Amino acid sequence: MALQRLIKFTLVFTLAVILMGAYTRLSDAGLGCPDWPGCYGHLAVPTASHELAKVEQHFPDMTIEPEKAWLEMIHRYIAGTLGLMVLAILIMCVRQTHAPKKLPSFIAVLIIFQAALGMWTVTMKLMPIVVMAHLIGGFSLFALLLLLYLRLKPLRIPGGDSHARKLMPLALVCLGVLVIQIVLGGWTSANYAALACTTLPICEGNWVDNLRFSDAFSPFQGEHPSFEFGVLDYPTRMTIHISHRVWALVTAVMLIWLAIKLRYSHSHIMRNSGYLLLLLVIVQVGLGISNVVMNLPLGIAVSHNAGASLLLLTVVFINYALWRKA
Repeated sequence: MALQRLIKFTLVFTLAVILMGAYTRLSDAGLGCPDWPGCYGHLAVPTASHELAKVEQHFPDMTIEPEKAWLEMIHRYIAGTLGLMVLAILIMCVRQTHAPKKLPSFIAVLIIFQAALGMWTVTMKLMPIVVMAHLIGGFSLFALLLLLYLRLKPLRIPGGDSHARKLMPLALVCLGVLVIQIVLGGWTSANYAALACTTLPICEGNWVDNLRFSDAFSPFQGEHPSFEFGVLDYPTRMTIHISHRVWALVTAVMLIWLAIKLRYSHSHIMRNSGYLLLLLVIVQVGLGISNVVMNLPLGIAVSHNAGASLLLLTVVFINYALWRKA
C-alpha cells in the first residue's frame, strides 16, 4: 500500500531530522543563521563577494561561520522536505475512504507549529523553553507518525493475551515516565547543562546543598541578547543535570520491569517488544554514562538522542498493542 510505504519512509526521515537537529544544536550551530527562513537574507549560505557585501551591510555586527551556517540551513531544508511529506500523507488519507482523517490532520497542524517553533528558536536567540518545545515537538511527530502507521497496518495478537492485558496500566505509566525523562533531557540540552556534573554516580562536590529547583525549572529566564551557551549559573545547571540523571535511573528501572514482564506474554509480538525494550534501555544507559565519562563527544551525544527516539517508539508501540489489540 502506497500510503503505508510513504508513512514508513517518513518515519525514517523524521528520525533523520531529529538527529540533524541534535547535531546542529550540539555543534552550537543553532544561530549559524541569525534570520529565518533564509540565511543572512539568502536562501543558501552566502559565499559570493556581492552576497558577502550585502551581508556586511545588513548584518554589520555578525561574522559568517560557513560550517555552522550550512548545518543550520541543511537542517531547515530537510525539515521543509519533511513538511511536504506530511502534507502528501494528509492528502492521501483524505482521498482514501477508509484511512484515518483526524490523526493525519493533527500531524499536519503539529508540523506547522514545529516550523513556527523553529523560527522562534532563531528569533528568540535559543530561548530554552522554545528550544525544548521544538525538541519535544519532533519526538511527538515521530510517535504520532508511528501511531498512524499502526492504524493502517492489520496488527493482530491472535486470541488476545490475558497476561499482556494485565500490563496495560504499567505500560501507560512507563510511557509517562519516559516522556518526563525526554523533557528533562531536552531541558538539560537547552540550558547547556549536559556537562554540569562530570563524575559518577551523581555529581562532584557538596551538590546536595547547591540544589536550586525553583530556578532550574523556571520556564522564563529574563531578557538576554542571546541564550546561546546558557545564562544560568552553575548550581542551577547542576540541579537540572542531577534531575535528569536521577530520573534516568527511575526510567531505566521502570522500563526494565516492563520488559521483564513482557517476557511472559503468550504473544511473540509482545515478547519480542520486551526484548527490544530491554536492549534499548541498556544501550541508552551506556550512552548516557559515556557522555559523562567522555565529556559529551558529539557522536555519542547525537546517538543518545537517537536512543531516546527509538525508546519512545518502542514504548508507544507496546502501549498501542496492549490497549488496542491485546
